[in-house]
Amino acid sequence: MALVFEEFADLDCLAEDVRSEDPARRLVGVIALGESGQEEAIAILGGLVDDLDPVVRVHIAKALATFDGPATASYLVRGLFDSEASVRSAAAASLAELKDTLTAEVLLPHVGHASEFVRASVLRALKALRSTASIPVAIAALRDAAPEVRVQAVGVLAYLKREDTVLALTDGSRDQDAGVRRAAISALAFSKGTTAEEAIVTSLSDREWSVREAAAEALGSYHGAHALDALTKALYDEYWQVRIKAVRSLGKLEATKAALPIAESLAHQEPNLRKEAAAALGEIAAPDVRPLLIAALTDPDADVRKNVRWALARLPATP
Repeated sequence: MALVFEEFADLDCLAEDVRSEDPARRLVGVIALGESGQEEAIAILGGLVDDLDPVVRVHIAKALATFDGPATASYLVRGLFDSEASVRSAAAASLAELKDTLTAEVLLPHVGHASEFVRASVLRALKALRSTASIPVAIAALRDAAPEVRVQAVGVLAYLKREDTVLALTDGSRDQDAGVRRAAISALAFSKGTTAEEAIVTSLSDREWSVREAAAEALGSYHGAHALDALTKALYDEYWQVRIKAVRSLGKLEATKAALPIAESLAHQEPNLRKEAAAALGEIAAPDVRPLLIAALTDPDADVRKNVRWALARLPATP
Protein backbone atom coordinates (compact mmCIF):
# COMPACT_ATOMS: atom_id res chain seq x y z
CA MET A 1 0.00 0.00 0.00
CA ALA A 2 1.36 3.42 -0.94
CA LEU A 3 2.31 5.71 1.93
CA VAL A 4 0.54 9.01 2.46
CA PHE A 5 3.77 10.72 1.46
CA GLU A 6 6.19 9.10 -0.96
CA GLU A 7 9.01 11.53 -0.19
CA PHE A 8 10.00 12.44 3.35
CA ALA A 9 13.10 14.52 2.67
CA ASP A 10 11.37 17.81 3.55
CA LEU A 11 10.33 17.55 7.16
CA ASP A 12 9.56 21.26 7.14
CA CYS A 13 6.45 20.56 5.07
CA LEU A 14 5.30 17.94 7.55
CA ALA A 15 6.05 20.26 10.44
CA GLU A 16 3.79 22.82 8.79
CA ASP A 17 1.02 20.23 8.56
CA VAL A 18 1.20 19.36 12.23
CA ARG A 19 0.93 23.05 13.15
CA SER A 20 -2.30 23.43 11.19
CA GLU A 21 -5.49 24.48 12.94
CA ASP A 22 -7.25 21.59 11.20
CA PRO A 23 -7.03 18.42 13.36
CA ALA A 24 -7.43 16.21 10.30
CA ARG A 25 -4.41 17.82 8.64
CA ARG A 26 -2.40 17.53 11.85
CA LEU A 27 -3.32 13.85 12.05
CA VAL A 28 -2.11 13.19 8.51
CA GLY A 29 1.13 15.03 9.29
CA VAL A 30 1.69 13.01 12.48
CA ILE A 31 1.17 9.70 10.67
CA ALA A 32 3.56 10.76 7.93
CA LEU A 33 6.22 11.76 10.47
CA GLY A 34 6.01 8.34 12.04
CA GLU A 35 6.35 6.66 8.66
CA SER A 36 9.27 8.88 7.66
CA GLY A 37 11.81 6.98 9.73
CA GLN A 38 13.86 10.15 10.12
CA GLU A 39 15.31 10.76 13.58
CA GLU A 40 14.57 14.47 13.28
CA ALA A 41 10.90 13.61 13.41
CA ILE A 42 11.19 12.58 17.08
CA ALA A 43 11.60 16.16 18.29
CA ILE A 44 8.76 17.37 16.08
CA LEU A 45 6.42 14.68 17.40
CA GLY A 46 7.57 15.31 20.95
CA GLY A 47 6.62 18.94 20.61
CA LEU A 48 3.06 17.88 19.82
CA VAL A 49 2.30 15.66 22.81
CA ASP A 50 0.05 18.36 24.26
CA ASP A 51 -2.06 18.70 21.11
CA LEU A 52 -5.66 19.73 21.91
CA ASP A 53 -7.16 16.82 19.98
CA PRO A 54 -6.99 13.44 21.83
CA VAL A 55 -7.14 11.50 18.54
CA VAL A 56 -4.05 13.35 17.35
CA ARG A 57 -2.32 12.65 20.68
CA VAL A 58 -3.10 8.94 20.34
CA HIS A 59 -1.47 8.88 16.90
CA ILE A 60 1.51 10.83 18.19
CA ALA A 61 2.10 8.07 20.73
CA LYS A 62 1.71 5.45 18.01
CA ALA A 63 4.04 7.33 15.66
CA LEU A 64 6.74 7.54 18.33
CA ALA A 65 6.70 3.74 18.58
CA THR A 66 8.51 3.61 15.23
CA PHE A 67 11.53 5.26 16.87
CA ASP A 68 13.68 4.40 19.88
CA GLY A 69 16.02 5.90 22.42
CA PRO A 70 15.84 8.06 25.56
CA ALA A 71 14.26 11.08 23.83
CA THR A 72 11.43 8.95 22.48
CA ALA A 73 10.93 7.40 25.90
CA SER A 74 10.75 10.82 27.55
CA TYR A 75 7.97 11.96 25.25
CA LEU A 76 6.04 8.73 25.69
CA VAL A 77 6.31 8.89 29.48
CA ARG A 78 4.52 12.23 29.30
CA GLY A 79 1.72 10.42 27.51
CA LEU A 80 1.24 8.18 30.55
CA PHE A 81 -0.09 11.21 32.42
CA ASP A 82 -2.54 12.31 29.71
CA SER A 83 -6.11 13.15 30.72
CA GLU A 84 -7.48 10.70 28.13
CA ALA A 85 -7.33 6.95 28.80
CA SER A 86 -6.91 6.20 25.09
CA VAL A 87 -3.77 8.34 24.96
CA ARG A 88 -2.36 6.77 28.11
CA SER A 89 -2.94 3.30 26.69
CA ALA A 90 -1.31 4.20 23.38
CA ALA A 91 1.71 5.67 25.17
CA ALA A 92 2.06 2.55 27.33
CA ALA A 93 1.84 0.27 24.29
CA SER A 94 4.48 2.29 22.44
CA LEU A 95 6.81 2.32 25.44
CA ALA A 96 6.66 -1.47 25.45
CA GLU A 97 8.04 -1.44 21.89
CA LEU A 98 11.28 0.31 22.83
CA LYS A 99 14.44 -1.78 22.73
CA ASP A 100 17.30 0.65 23.45
CA THR A 101 18.71 -0.29 26.87
CA LEU A 102 19.61 3.35 27.51
CA THR A 103 15.92 4.21 27.78
CA ALA A 104 15.89 2.40 31.14
CA GLU A 105 17.46 5.52 32.66
CA VAL A 106 14.39 7.49 31.65
CA LEU A 107 11.92 4.90 32.90
CA LEU A 108 13.39 3.80 36.23
CA PRO A 109 12.57 7.02 38.17
CA HIS A 110 8.87 6.44 37.49
CA VAL A 111 8.64 2.92 38.93
CA GLY A 112 7.63 4.40 42.28
CA HIS A 113 5.00 6.78 40.88
CA ALA A 114 1.73 7.16 42.80
CA SER A 115 -0.29 5.95 39.81
CA GLU A 116 -0.71 2.18 39.55
CA PHE A 117 -1.09 2.54 35.78
CA VAL A 118 2.20 4.40 35.46
CA ARG A 119 4.06 1.90 37.64
CA ALA A 120 2.73 -1.06 35.68
CA SER A 121 3.35 0.60 32.31
CA VAL A 122 6.94 1.51 33.16
CA LEU A 123 7.71 -2.02 34.36
CA ARG A 124 6.11 -3.44 31.23
CA ALA A 125 8.42 -1.23 29.16
CA LEU A 126 11.49 -2.17 31.21
CA LYS A 127 10.84 -5.85 30.54
CA ALA A 128 11.88 -5.78 26.88
CA LEU A 129 14.96 -3.65 27.64
CA ARG A 130 16.58 -6.44 29.69
CA SER A 131 18.55 -3.92 31.73
CA THR A 132 20.24 -5.29 34.85
CA ALA A 133 19.56 -1.91 36.47
CA SER A 134 15.91 -2.99 36.55
CA ILE A 135 16.53 -5.94 38.88
CA PRO A 136 16.39 -4.16 42.27
CA VAL A 137 13.36 -2.05 41.35
CA ALA A 138 11.52 -5.10 39.96
CA ILE A 139 12.23 -7.09 43.11
CA ALA A 140 10.98 -4.19 45.21
CA ALA A 141 7.88 -3.96 43.02
CA LEU A 142 7.01 -7.55 43.91
CA ARG A 143 5.77 -6.04 47.19
CA ASP A 144 3.57 -3.48 45.44
CA ALA A 145 -0.06 -3.31 46.61
CA ALA A 146 -1.36 -3.65 43.04
CA PRO A 147 -1.37 -7.17 41.49
CA GLU A 148 -0.90 -5.80 37.96
CA VAL A 149 2.28 -4.03 39.06
CA ARG A 150 3.56 -7.24 40.65
CA VAL A 151 2.79 -9.18 37.46
CA GLN A 152 4.81 -6.71 35.40
CA ALA A 153 7.65 -6.87 37.92
CA VAL A 154 7.74 -10.63 37.46
CA GLY A 155 7.90 -10.04 33.72
CA VAL A 156 11.02 -7.88 34.10
CA LEU A 157 12.79 -10.66 36.01
CA ALA A 158 11.51 -13.32 33.63
CA TYR A 159 13.08 -11.64 30.61
CA LEU A 160 16.44 -11.34 32.33
CA LYS A 161 16.62 -15.08 33.15
CA ARG A 162 19.19 -14.69 35.91
CA GLU A 163 19.78 -17.19 38.68
CA ASP A 164 20.14 -14.37 41.22
CA THR A 165 16.43 -13.61 40.75
CA VAL A 166 15.20 -17.14 41.51
CA LEU A 167 14.52 -16.49 45.19
CA ALA A 168 12.46 -13.40 44.36
CA LEU A 169 10.48 -15.33 41.75
CA THR A 170 9.99 -18.17 44.22
CA ASP A 171 8.46 -15.65 46.62
CA GLY A 172 6.25 -14.52 43.75
CA SER A 173 5.04 -18.08 43.28
CA ARG A 174 3.44 -17.77 46.72
CA ASP A 175 1.77 -14.42 46.03
CA GLN A 176 -1.84 -13.97 47.15
CA ASP A 177 -2.86 -13.18 43.56
CA ALA A 178 -3.22 -16.12 41.17
CA GLY A 179 -2.07 -14.06 38.19
CA VAL A 180 1.18 -13.19 39.92
CA ARG A 181 1.73 -16.79 41.00
CA ARG A 182 1.14 -18.03 37.47
CA ALA A 183 3.56 -15.47 36.00
CA ALA A 184 6.23 -16.32 38.58
CA ILE A 185 5.96 -20.05 37.93
CA SER A 186 6.27 -19.52 34.18
CA ALA A 187 9.28 -17.28 34.78
CA LEU A 188 11.03 -19.93 36.88
CA ALA A 189 11.11 -22.35 33.96
CA PHE A 190 14.48 -20.94 32.83
CA SER A 191 16.24 -22.17 35.97
CA LYS A 192 17.29 -25.77 36.36
CA GLY A 193 18.11 -25.42 40.04
CA THR A 194 16.40 -27.35 42.84
CA THR A 195 14.95 -24.19 44.39
CA ALA A 196 13.02 -23.40 41.23
CA GLU A 197 12.02 -27.01 40.68
CA GLU A 198 10.64 -27.36 44.20
CA ALA A 199 8.62 -24.16 43.83
CA ILE A 200 7.13 -25.35 40.54
CA VAL A 201 6.33 -28.81 41.89
CA THR A 202 4.65 -27.22 44.91
CA SER A 203 2.55 -25.09 42.58
CA LEU A 204 1.11 -28.24 41.00
CA SER A 205 -1.03 -28.33 44.14
CA ASP A 206 -2.11 -24.68 43.90
CA ARG A 207 -5.79 -23.98 44.54
CA GLU A 208 -6.11 -22.24 41.16
CA TRP A 209 -6.08 -24.48 38.10
CA SER A 210 -4.42 -21.81 35.95
CA VAL A 211 -1.39 -21.84 38.27
CA ARG A 212 -1.27 -25.64 38.18
CA GLU A 213 -1.44 -25.44 34.38
CA ALA A 214 1.57 -23.09 34.31
CA ALA A 215 3.47 -25.40 36.66
CA ALA A 216 2.76 -28.46 34.52
CA GLU A 217 4.08 -26.62 31.48
CA ALA A 218 7.16 -25.25 33.28
CA LEU A 219 8.21 -28.72 34.44
CA GLY A 220 8.62 -29.75 30.82
CA SER A 221 12.27 -28.68 31.03
CA TYR A 222 13.10 -30.64 34.19
CA HIS A 223 14.32 -34.23 33.86
CA GLY A 224 14.59 -35.13 37.55
CA ALA A 225 12.55 -37.92 39.13
CA HIS A 226 10.79 -35.42 41.39
CA ALA A 227 9.46 -33.47 38.41
CA LEU A 228 8.46 -36.61 36.51
CA ASP A 229 6.56 -37.98 39.49
CA ALA A 230 4.77 -34.68 39.99
CA LEU A 231 3.80 -34.49 36.32
CA THR A 232 2.52 -38.05 36.35
CA LYS A 233 0.34 -37.21 39.33
CA ALA A 234 -0.94 -34.13 37.47
CA LEU A 235 -2.33 -36.44 34.77
CA TYR A 236 -5.26 -36.94 37.12
CA ASP A 237 -5.93 -33.27 37.84
CA GLU A 238 -9.63 -32.38 37.88
CA TYR A 239 -9.05 -29.83 35.08
CA TRP A 240 -8.26 -31.17 31.63
CA GLN A 241 -6.33 -27.99 30.86
CA VAL A 242 -3.79 -28.98 33.50
CA ARG A 243 -3.71 -32.55 32.22
CA ILE A 244 -2.91 -31.34 28.71
CA LYS A 245 0.16 -29.45 29.89
CA ALA A 246 1.27 -32.41 32.00
CA VAL A 247 0.84 -34.77 29.04
CA ARG A 248 2.73 -32.40 26.76
CA SER A 249 5.61 -32.01 29.22
CA LEU A 250 5.91 -35.75 29.79
CA GLY A 251 5.98 -36.32 26.04
CA LYS A 252 8.65 -33.67 25.65
CA LEU A 253 10.67 -35.39 28.37
CA GLU A 254 10.10 -38.79 26.72
CA ALA A 255 9.00 -40.17 30.07
CA THR A 256 8.66 -43.88 29.35
CA LYS A 257 7.33 -44.71 32.83
CA ALA A 258 4.42 -42.33 32.26
CA ALA A 259 3.32 -43.91 28.98
CA LEU A 260 0.53 -46.06 30.38
CA PRO A 261 -0.91 -43.29 32.62
CA ILE A 262 -0.86 -40.97 29.60
CA ALA A 263 -2.63 -43.60 27.52
CA GLU A 264 -5.55 -43.49 29.96
CA SER A 265 -6.28 -40.00 28.63
CA LEU A 266 -7.09 -41.53 25.23
CA ALA A 267 -10.51 -42.29 26.71
CA HIS A 268 -11.15 -38.80 28.10
CA GLN A 269 -14.21 -36.89 26.86
CA GLU A 270 -12.12 -33.83 25.88
CA PRO A 271 -10.77 -34.31 22.33
CA ASN A 272 -7.90 -31.85 22.85
CA LEU A 273 -6.61 -33.98 25.69
CA ARG A 274 -6.95 -37.17 23.65
CA LYS A 275 -5.05 -35.51 20.79
CA GLU A 276 -2.22 -34.39 23.10
CA ALA A 277 -2.06 -37.83 24.70
CA ALA A 278 -1.63 -39.49 21.31
CA ALA A 279 1.10 -37.01 20.36
CA ALA A 280 2.93 -37.54 23.65
CA LEU A 281 2.78 -41.30 23.21
CA GLY A 282 4.36 -40.85 19.82
CA GLU A 283 7.20 -38.86 21.37
CA ILE A 284 7.74 -41.50 24.04
CA ALA A 285 7.34 -44.42 21.61
CA ALA A 286 6.77 -47.05 24.28
CA PRO A 287 5.71 -50.43 22.78
CA ASP A 288 3.42 -51.24 25.73
CA VAL A 289 0.81 -48.71 24.57
CA ARG A 290 0.37 -50.21 21.09
CA PRO A 291 -2.98 -51.95 21.91
CA LEU A 292 -4.38 -48.75 23.41
CA LEU A 293 -3.33 -46.73 20.37
CA ILE A 294 -4.84 -49.28 18.00
CA ALA A 295 -8.13 -49.03 19.90
CA ALA A 296 -7.99 -45.23 19.52
CA LEU A 297 -7.83 -45.49 15.70
CA THR A 298 -11.63 -45.30 15.72
CA ASP A 299 -11.73 -42.11 17.80
CA PRO A 300 -14.58 -39.81 16.62
CA ASP A 301 -12.22 -36.84 16.28
CA ALA A 302 -10.16 -36.64 13.08
CA ASP A 303 -7.26 -34.80 14.73
CA VAL A 304 -7.02 -37.47 17.41
CA ARG A 305 -7.00 -40.23 14.79
CA LYS A 306 -4.25 -38.42 12.89
CA ASN A 307 -2.04 -38.22 15.99
CA VAL A 308 -2.77 -41.85 16.83
CA ARG A 309 -1.59 -42.96 13.38
CA TRP A 310 1.56 -40.86 13.77
CA ALA A 311 2.20 -42.35 17.23
CA LEU A 312 1.79 -45.89 15.95
CA ALA A 313 4.25 -45.17 13.15
CA ARG A 314 6.76 -44.06 15.79
CA LEU A 315 6.61 -47.29 17.78
CA PRO A 316 9.37 -49.87 17.30
CA ALA A 317 8.48 -52.57 14.79
CA THR A 318 7.09 -55.72 16.35
CA PRO A 319 9.35 -58.80 16.08
